[in-house]
Amino acid sequence: MSAPLPLRNIAIIAHVDHGKTTLVDQLFRQSGTFRDNQRVEERAMDSNDLEKERGITILAKCTSVEWNGTRINIVDTPGHADFGGEVERILSMVDGVILLVDSSEGAMPQTKFVTGKALALGLRPIVVVNKVDRPDERIQEVLDEVFDLFVSLDATDEQCDFPVLYASGRNGYANEDPSLREGTLTPLFQKIVEHVPAPQLDEEGPFSFLATLLDRDNFMGRVLTGRVQSGRIKVNDPIRALDSEGNVIEVGRASKLMSFRGLERVPVDEAKAGDIIALAGLEKATVANTVAAPEVTVPIKAQPIDPPTLAMRFAVNDSPFAGREGDKVTSRMIRDRLLREAETNVAIRVTESEDKDSFEVAGRGELQLGVLIETMRREGFELGISRPRVLFREEGGQRTEPYETVVIDVDDEYSSTVVDKMQRRKAELTEMRPSGAGKTRLTFSAPSRGLIGYHGEFLSDTRGTGIMNRLFEKYGPHKGVIEGRINGVLISNCTGEAVAYALNSLEDRGILFVRPQDKIYEGMIIGENAKPDDLEVNPMKSKQLTNFRSTGKDDAIRLTPPKIMTLEQAIAYIDDDEMVEVTPKSIRVRKAILDPHERKKAGRKKEMA
Repeated sequence: MSAPLPLRNIAIIAHVDHGKTTLVDQLFRQSGTFRDNQRVEERAMDSNDLEKERGITILAKCTSVEWNGTRINIVDTPGHADFGGEVERILSMVDGVILLVDSSEGAMPQTKFVTGKALALGLRPIVVVNKVDRPDERIQEVLDEVFDLFVSLDATDEQCDFPVLYASGRNGYANEDPSLREGTLTPLFQKIVEHVPAPQLDEEGPFSFLATLLDRDNFMGRVLTGRVQSGRIKVNDPIRALDSEGNVIEVGRASKLMSFRGLERVPVDEAKAGDIIALAGLEKATVANTVAAPEVTVPIKAQPIDPPTLAMRFAVNDSPFAGREGDKVTSRMIRDRLLREAETNVAIRVTESEDKDSFEVAGRGELQLGVLIETMRREGFELGISRPRVLFREEGGQRTEPYETVVIDVDDEYSSTVVDKMQRRKAELTEMRPSGAGKTRLTFSAPSRGLIGYHGEFLSDTRGTGIMNRLFEKYGPHKGVIEGRINGVLISNCTGEAVAYALNSLEDRGILFVRPQDKIYEGMIIGENAKPDDLEVNPMKSKQLTNFRSTGKDDAIRLTPPKIMTLEQAIAYIDDDEMVEVTPKSIRVRKAILDPHERKKAGRKKEMA
């Protein structure tokens, strides 16, 4: 048997859209992981459909490349704060990190979050300034920002003395000279091998392994991924799982061991301390549990999983059109799917309601829950989704709520509008500075409650040019009432198909959400009222024909194109008494209570309460 290769375990950490996954693509290509003639998709690590469409990494993934006789295990981590639960645990698997920063945007909120976690674990980052070929690069200022960030995060002198490379992940080069715009990634490979230490772990002790990632395989069942912390393990060795208190959760055998080779998981017979592996054979063990040999009684210390801050109600679709487009419509199917999600996604918590027809799903943010809804929709589910609500806490007899750090880059001319809107939502401006090229960077501390539904309005206010980044900050004092949507809605009072003649007469009332011939039902929201009150309207009213009026005039009706909302926009738009109906083909906004008389009764009860 050949001797195992020297090993390096690294994670690539960065803010969303700073180029992690593209850089990993190039590491694959230049290490020979892909054949020259092999056809590989761009951003190969983003394997999930939603990751490809949105251009973001949602799930952390392990991979491995071989370079000059050294095996380098690489973990590509999510850059978005909603998936931050993954990042913290992953860093416990590695001995070094590559911190990637955009040469123009610099250090962003998520950069601060993941870098703080890495420094606290004692890791010494390699800083890579990416996208140096951008016309608006400001390399030296960005490096100064990174150094200031390290100092503010209490980095040691050794950590502050970080090596720097200047790279273009898309063009596949990295250099120590910031002026070069050519070459290969060889300097980066060299820096990883020289700067990142080999795992210093006990190979002779009993086997122990901390589960960091969890997924499910149709053939193998639960598959736990993590790093072997001590000892060795062979296929069919007896193992047991311990929780954080040291209690035994279950006992079993390692039915399958897999190592990472490029994008593939390949079976191996044995793994030793330092190896990152996937292990099958246990049915109950989950993330943050210790899997170990039977003689081990003390669990490995694990990062606690951050609590959810936001919840939505997932209900059975009870609209008149229920069951027409999806084939998964019962509460039992929805329940099984949500519990399956909660099993593999530890940042999500599912609670069943007393009526058994709805479920409260709590998570880290709107994006995370939006991704789950979109995934279920594509699988054929029909759902009714409520307005998101933040999860409050009681601390010392005081009501507290989650706050977020919000960093906004906006053209100078729109900065006053953004500041005004954010302050109305009870946000406090903590920093304001020019960020070059006619832009201003604004930093706020804002209650999460005030940010629900703001993103669409923010894009309108900044003509689509503003960039907003959010990161969970703390639980702080409750901020009182925050104003919501100012306008009322136009509610259909009948069921059928919308008529152009009726919609034409309704255009003066506000903004429409439906086209002629769209199917509508009583209680469905078909537009936004220009006034604050809700208004019931008839979108099916047709022209009365007489001897003097002809139908031919209808051909001349020219309607303004309606506002068609995406899933995220619809969820952000609705009020507390409204829902989003989500099916595989449609997204409709509706009142939670469809019957107008029942709706009025419920409104009166609420006022009296």
